Amino acid sequence: MIKFITGIGTLLAFLACSNPIKETVTAEQRSTMDVKPVYQYKVTAIDGETFDFADLKGKKIMVVNTASKCGLTPQYKALEEIYQKYKDSDFVIVGFPANNFMSQEPGTNEEIAEFCAVNYGVSFPMMEKISVKGSDMAPIYEYLTQKELNGNSDSEVTWNFQKYLINKDGFLEKVIGPRTVPDDPEVIAWIEQ
Repeated sequence: MIKFITGIGTLLAFLACSNPIKETVTAEQRSTMDVKPVYQYKVTAIDGETFDFADLKGKKIMVVNTASKCGLTPQYKALEEIYQKYKDSDFVIVGFPANNFMSQEPGTNEEIAEFCAVNYGVSFPMMEKISVKGSDMAPIYEYLTQKELNGNSDSEVTWNFQKYLINKDGFLEKVIGPRTVPDDPEVIAWIEQ
């Protein structure tokens, strides 16, 4: 009996972590909250230039934390493919390298940029390496993970390649688990809707 209960507990924990898409707040509900769109944030690109989210007004945005030495690193290929397919349809991907999970992004910004270009031909905007959790979490990730700031949901970055989908009005709509591939049919449906 104990083995059965432990097995069920493990299964439930797995299912909770693998839930690919989470939606919690409707646009009508958000309108009653005092939240601002993502356009208030400026970050530093991997080349040291300022990257202003306000320049993305009217586009759907996928924000993803990346790593070069992770079992999920091959997701760069699908990310680049969907970026190429939809970049002229008001869609952009913004990558944030982070070393928060088992030191899987140890490189400098220059090394990361070279790795992405050489191995995956990454052309979507990549930002400088940041922290996506903990006491040194970057402000953009505070916004993405806190309902009081994003107007949608509280979340935690659970691993590399977690995806945050932001609508054309600049508000968080969905959180996609790390193991869900970027070209998952539900993600593509969101991009195309």
